[in-house]
Amino acid sequence: MTSSPATDAAASLIADLIGHGVRDLVLSPGSRSQALALAAVHAANQGQLRLHVRIDERVAGFTALGLSRETGVPAAVLCTSGTAAANLLPAAMEAFHSGVPLLLLTADRPPELRGVGANQATIQPGMFASWVREQIDAPVPGDGDWAGLAMRAVAAAMGADATHGLAGVAGPVHLNLPSREPLSGDGPTVDIVPGDVPRPVAAEALLLERGPRTVVIAGADAGPDAEEIAHAGSWPLIAEIVSGARFGRQVVHGYRALLGDHELGGRIERAVVLGHPTLSREVARLLSRPDVDVIAVRRGGEALDLNGRTTAAASVSVAPGVADREWLGAWLTASAAHAVDLSERAPDQDGLTSTDPSARRDAVKAELAAVRRPLDRELLADAVWRATWPHDRLVFGSSRLVRVADAVLGGKKVPVHANRGLAGIDGTIATATGIALASQAGGAPGVTRVLLGDLTFLHDVGALLLPPDEHEPRIQVIVGNDGGGTIFDGLEVAGTADRADLDRAFYTPHAVRLEQLALAYGWEYQRVTTRTALDQALTTPAGGRQLIEIPLSRRGSSPPLRMRSGRMNA
Repeated sequence: MTSSPATDAAASLIADLIGHGVRDLVLSPGSRSQALALAAVHAANQGQLRLHVRIDERVAGFTALGLSRETGVPAAVLCTSGTAAANLLPAAMEAFHSGVPLLLLTADRPPELRGVGANQATIQPGMFASWVREQIDAPVPGDGDWAGLAMRAVAAAMGADATHGLAGVAGPVHLNLPSREPLSGDGPTVDIVPGDVPRPVAAEALLLERGPRTVVIAGADAGPDAEEIAHAGSWPLIAEIVSGARFGRQVVHGYRALLGDHELGGRIERAVVLGHPTLSREVARLLSRPDVDVIAVRRGGEALDLNGRTTAAASVSVAPGVADREWLGAWLTASAAHAVDLSERAPDQDGLTSTDPSARRDAVKAELAAVRRPLDRELLADAVWRATWPHDRLVFGSSRLVRVADAVLGGKKVPVHANRGLAGIDGTIATATGIALASQAGGAPGVTRVLLGDLTFLHDVGALLLPPDEHEPRIQVIVGNDGGGTIFDGLEVAGTADRADLDRAFYTPHAVRLEQLALAYGWEYQRVTTRTALDQALTTPAGGRQLIEIPLSRRGSSPPLRMRSGRMNA
């Protein structure tokens, strides 16, 4: 076999991508992409690239999204032509709205085979047009070359390209890569020439003057920056559980109720927003108020402007001056009264091991009561939160559980991920797998835990399949199984529609045996019904891939929660 233009171009492109910082490529097999696939395999065999092979292109797309989320550097996902490329759309949309860098490499037929009924040929140029930072329909190798495409694509994905005024905002880039037969041949060596890893130019920060009664809102992907701004300004911090900013002294508990309080939420004059808030209508109403000055630090694909007068900023800083201690104090006093106390419903580990017979007896009595009490959503969220530490990763699915967690969990500095750009249930397990692979690369410690509902789990069940010759990440998929979509309990339709109609069209009850799925895909499985057993399962992982199922009540609310003010008792 001799070399071919497709092979030469593929080797050059893969080498250039690696040279400009790409370290992970997710591959779904196909014919038209064979030259690129072989070049990627060659680079992986030389230790120059981490290659991840997935059968399903949708799973591949979200796996690449997870890798990019964790590293902040674009991972590439490679597929063949036709419907294969279309399966990357959900991940591309999420990456766009979340501001996650991602490279979509789609093989294609040459121009003369488009629009003439050729097999596996469709209109691929522009198919992601509304959701990419840049799209490039490359020339056919032999008619032109692919030199410079890698640098251009990585730069755009990282937000360094000012095309369409999007400088500084990361996102997906589409490289459509056509080729003619022969589709592969004896390939040249993938010779890496190191290049610069493009980074966005830091924009000048908007200076926040003191004076207006201000709150800091931390939505998905806000990260520690939100806590730093709140601390610098001595302002209350309203941090969603998916923000990665729910820690520090200024975190507000029970923020939904407090935003509706006339003396607190009603007196807000300015809201500084980082990330993408999506978990409460109360925050959305605040950001829609015309009397509130909203400053939004832009991270995703669309500017946040719910009140028609929001100011966009690349970053913000706080002007020096005297803090409004009265304003912050009022919020923190109210916050303390709304903090949920789950300690009485968790095992007393100190008491159980105490040498004091009385303390040990009381702890055993409480433990027996806990054993008899079925797990609910609040206890489930609390157990996962307590088990997770800074060297771990926590991923929330777009299920009812994330809202429960947002309502009850306290402050803790934990790396958190969630696909909240569009808040879809797509690809949660695949995204978490990518996060696990990236965070544990090079032997780094930690476990990636995924908390999700049964429908979100079933929607991405194909992501459980991993090749036997690839590194197995440490990942715990924790499924709160209530047998259907009880998240719809919160919709207006739940109070108006017939129960049978609700079940069929919304709750979609099922009787799937999760244990059988776990065994089929080679995962360790546990079914847990008590808090003690759940704590043990979470904190003594067997390594590798674990599926932990927790049966939950089908309908109805969980037991009432004790609040530290004493107003509500368990």
